[in-house]
Amino acid sequence: MTATMKPDSGPESLLGARIPPPKGDYKWVYLWGLPIRAMHWIAAAAITLLVVSGLYIGWPFFHGSDPSGLIMTRFRQVHFLAAVALATAAVVRIYWLVAGNRFERIRALFPLRGRDFANLFRMIKFYMMIQPEKAPHYLGHNPLQQLNYTLTYVLALVEVITGFVMYGQAWPTGNIYALTNWMLPVFGGIQNVRLVHHSLTWWFLIFVLTHVYFAFRSDVVEGGGTVSSIVTGGRYFRANRHYEDEHG
Repeated sequence: MTATMKPDSGPESLLGARIPPPKGDYKWVYLWGLPIRAMHWIAAAAITLLVVSGLYIGWPFFHGSDPSGLIMTRFRQVHFLAAVALATAAVVRIYWLVAGNRFERIRALFPLRGRDFANLFRMIKFYMMIQPEKAPHYLGHNPLQQLNYTLTYVLALVEVITGFVMYGQAWPTGNIYALTNWMLPVFGGIQNVRLVHHSLTWWFLIFVLTHVYFAFRSDVVEGGGTVSSIVTGGRYFRANRHYEDEHG
């Protein structure tokens, strides 16, 4: 469907470089199904709660030195429930790697084609404001986003596993302990499990900040509705432009 109105191009300049206004016809393309959008926002809320509660558990600066008090208990409960929500969203995402559309399936998370490897470095230059006019265009995720999101999914899996390993240690007679206790030697002991779990928290802090920045940056530079697409499911694209993933 061709749009009769052009999307807003945002400010006229970015970091001193002039941004030309969008020209030509635009079409609206549906990219993200409802399950993916729901998973995105559930994961976003869960990660926020996990980071805040996890940092408190690691350093209870509002509570003094007593790790067994009511406030700490509440934060641990929030942390565990958020972990369950994130794990549930992950199950939906794994299923949708097979059941989703071509922008959501497993192939969309890996730069499998030869040209994608070349475009990976062109996208790095684009984000660094080096030869932005030569950047390839994608309807869905570009190769750099593919690798970034795939890495984040893998690290999220490690984060969830280490979290449940620690949770199981508190109840040696529980099912979680029985399912995860064998992993302790794999990590080299409970202290290493804690270290890995805490260290990965900082990856998610960095990822969230850069993810939000680049989403808004795409809207400012391209005026295509990247941010709104995770709400509506689609965004605007120039009808007369070639897209690397337009035909699968």
